[in-house]
Amino acid sequence: MQYRRLGTSGLKVSEICLGTMTFGHTTDEAEAKRIVDLALDRGVNFFDTANTYSGGRSEELLGAALSGKRRGAVIATKFFNPVGDNPNDSGGSRYYIMNAVEESLRRLDTDHIDIYYIHHLDIETPIEETLRALDDLVRDGKVRYIACSNYPAWRLADGWWTSVHHDLERFICYQAEYSLVVRDIEEELVPLCIDKGIGIVPWGPLAFGFLTGKYKPGERRVEGTRSAEGWVWPEGHFAANADESLSALLSVSAELDCSPAQAALRWIADRPGVTSALVGARTAAQFEDNLGAVALELPAEAEERLETISKLPERYPWSTEKTMPERRASAVRSPGGSSRKR
Repeated sequence: MQYRRLGTSGLKVSEICLGTMTFGHTTDEAEAKRIVDLALDRGVNFFDTANTYSGGRSEELLGAALSGKRRGAVIATKFFNPVGDNPNDSGGSRYYIMNAVEESLRRLDTDHIDIYYIHHLDIETPIEETLRALDDLVRDGKVRYIACSNYPAWRLADGWWTSVHHDLERFICYQAEYSLVVRDIEEELVPLCIDKGIGIVPWGPLAFGFLTGKYKPGERRVEGTRSAEGWVWPEGHFAANADESLSALLSVSAELDCSPAQAALRWIADRPGVTSALVGARTAAQFEDNLGAVALELPAEAEERLETISKLPERYPWSTEKTMPERRASAVRSPGGSSRKR
């Protein structure tokens, strides 16, 4: 297992993060414990949940599975989604955050949360209110680091600037959907995170099972999978070239004698700015296969093939501005430019 610094912090996490959204839903307590034990045994130290996964049951099962093994584990959870009928039972207000953190600490059976995510964008609460509440939790020792998920680029930049301007805790990482068939964050969010030192933790790197080998190009519903349950991607969610990307992945994995999931995870873990790929599993056997990505090395040709086939069309302003660095460099090198000897 490889460990990477999360953003510019000193915290090191495994390049695979165990996501526990299935805990309490399709994964019972016994299987959840087997998955967590397998993760720990294989060097995974990063665990992700949220206060509303399975109505809070995910946090409970993760806390129980880590009982007596808390030291060394990096636990991330999230707040935002509704937890009740009260008008203040959701969002990013100080009121909700202070209640939510206590409930998560109780369910996780721990005295602190290592990474506390804002799960979704709250357009009704000033970002300074949210950040000041999170800053207070860090000062109180209930939270070690703060982060956010699913923010558009300008909102993430606004949050980062607000923290800097008011001397508040800054986001250590950003969690976003990212896979071979959903690469939207590469336009604005990836460059922003790299520039500001914010670690990227992709969720959905296997595209809800689409990249695991269960599906053939053109298929969107397979019996015995989440797609048959309706617990999967919305219509039109993937990039237009998703089937071509899946075909390339199946070809690459066959050539490397690995599973499609392993090749897809290796590809996403090696993307610029990515710290740790968030991987969920219903069973220990599934997670065992996913962990095979750790030892896998994609040949340059295979990586380039996946990169090229899955690449999104360039849009403005990048379609116009991509040549500017070379044009500027050419101007400097030209006669009369600043590089001329004096």
